[in-house]
Amino acid sequence: MNTENFDVIIIGAGLSGIGAARHLQKHCPEKRYVVLESRDAIGGTWDLFRYPGVRSDSDMFTLGYEFKPWTGEKSIADGGDIRQYIRDTAAEYGIDRKIRFGQKIISAEWDTDTATWTLEAEVAKTGQTAKYRCNFLLSCTGYYNYQAGFTPEFPGRERFQGQVIHPQHWPQDLDYAGKRVVIIGSGATAVTLAPAMTDKAASVTMLQRSPTYILTVPERDPIAPQLRKFLPETAVYHLTRARNVALNSALYQVSKGRPKAVRRLLLAAVRQQVGPDVDMKHFTPRYNPWEERLCAVPNGDMFKAIREGRMEVVTDHIETFTENGIRLKSGNELPADIIVTATGLDLLLMGGITVKKDGQPIDLTQKMAYKGALLQDVPNLAMVFGYTNSSWTLKADLVAEYVCRLIKYMDKAGVRQVVAHNTDPTITTLPFLNFAAGYVQRALKKFPIQGNKAPWEVRQNYFYDLRMLRFGAIKEQALQFSNPVGRIGARKKVA
Repeated sequence: MNTENFDVIIIGAGLSGIGAARHLQKHCPEKRYVVLESRDAIGGTWDLFRYPGVRSDSDMFTLGYEFKPWTGEKSIADGGDIRQYIRDTAAEYGIDRKIRFGQKIISAEWDTDTATWTLEAEVAKTGQTAKYRCNFLLSCTGYYNYQAGFTPEFPGRERFQGQVIHPQHWPQDLDYAGKRVVIIGSGATAVTLAPAMTDKAASVTMLQRSPTYILTVPERDPIAPQLRKFLPETAVYHLTRARNVALNSALYQVSKGRPKAVRRLLLAAVRQQVGPDVDMKHFTPRYNPWEERLCAVPNGDMFKAIREGRMEVVTDHIETFTENGIRLKSGNELPADIIVTATGLDLLLMGGITVKKDGQPIDLTQKMAYKGALLQDVPNLAMVFGYTNSSWTLKADLVAEYVCRLIKYMDKAGVRQVVAHNTDPTITTLPFLNFAAGYVQRALKKFPIQGNKAPWEVRQNYFYDLRMLRFGAIKEQALQFSNPVGRIGARKKVA
C-alpha cells in the first residue's frame, strides 16, 4: 500500500477545514497539504442539514471568515447560502483542488522516530484503505456524529403509523402538505423547523419538555447597507463584525453577571411578541440565560406564526407514542401524521478516529486542552472547537492562525516536534465544556478536559483568545520543542 506524504493534513472540508486551508496557504505557502473529507461534498454541517428553513443561529458577519467578507443580503442566512459561501471560498482560493473526498479516517498514529503522523482512511468508492503521512495534523471534524443524531427511546414508537424523522437526515422528497406535524424539541432546530413547516402543513406543534430562551434578531443587518453607500465592502464587513462580536460578548457577560435582569428583559420581549393570550410557561426556562445557548429567530418569525395560529407550543412530557400521535403525561393526545425528533446531536470527538503514539493507544478524554487548540502530551496535533456562546468560526479562525504561527516557529527553530506538557502541580481538571445543554452533558465523557487556569483553561471568550492565540508568545513553559531520537535512536544511543 502506497503512502502519500504531506507537510500538513486537514481533516474535514466544512466551514473550519476550508478556513484552515486558506490560513495555511496564506501564512505557510511552502507547505504541502491535503484536506481529507469523509463525505462527497464541501460544506460539512451546511451540506448535511437540509431540513425546511435550515439557517444559521449566528450572524454571518461573525460566522463568515475574517478573510472573506459576507456580502449576502441576510445576516441570519439560509443553509443553502452558507453552503454556497463555503464552496465559493474553496473555489476562489483553489482549495477545492486540494480535497480528497470519500476518505473516512479510521486511525492516526504518531511515530516518534520519523516525527510523523500516519493516517489510515477507508475509501468510499473502493472500500479499500489509503494511507497518508504528515508532520502536523489539524482536526476540523466538528463535534458531532454525522452518521446519526440523538433520538431518545420513546415508548410505543413502533406503534405509530406515520413517519418519524430526525432533522439530521431529512428526506428530500418528504411531502408534508396537509399533514399534522409534531416537532419534539425546543432548541435551535425546533424553533427553525416549526415556523418553516407552517407554509404547507395542516398543523404544526412544537412539543417541549422545558422551554428555551428565544431572542428575536433582525434577519438583515440594519446598519451595514447604509455603510456600504460610502465605505468599501471589506471595511463594512470588519466594522460590522467587530460590532457584533462586542455586542454578543457584552450580552453574554451581562447574562452571567446579572442573570435575573437579563431574564426579565428576555421574557418581557417574548411577552410583547406572543401577545396576552399565550401562556408564558411555554417560554419561561428553569435556568438562567446562557447556561444553554440562546435561540435566535429572525424577525420573530416563530412568534408571528404563533400569533396567527399557524403553530402552537406545548410543554409536557411524553408518556407514549400511539398509532395516531403522542399521548402526554397530562392525559392529552397530540394527533400527528409526521413526528420530527429534533432532540439533539450525538457528539463525537475527531470523527471517532483511533489515535495512537508509537503503537500505544492515546485516551484523548484524559488530555487537557492547551489554549483550546493542542492536546496535552499529543505531538503535532491541533483541533478546532468553536464557541458555544458565539460564532463557531471566530474560534476556528484563531486556532488556524495559531497553528500556522506554531509551524513557522518550528521551521525557524529547526525542530520537528512540539508537545504541550503540564508542569504545574496546582492545576486541577474540569470538564471541557461548562454548558448545561442536554446534548453536551450526555457527551462530556467523550471529550478532553480543561484545567482551572491558563494556558489549560478553555474560556468562551473571543477577546481572551484573540490576545492569547493571535498575539501571545509561541514559546512558553508548557510547550516542549524537540527533535526526538525516538525508540530506534534511543536503542542506538544505549548500544
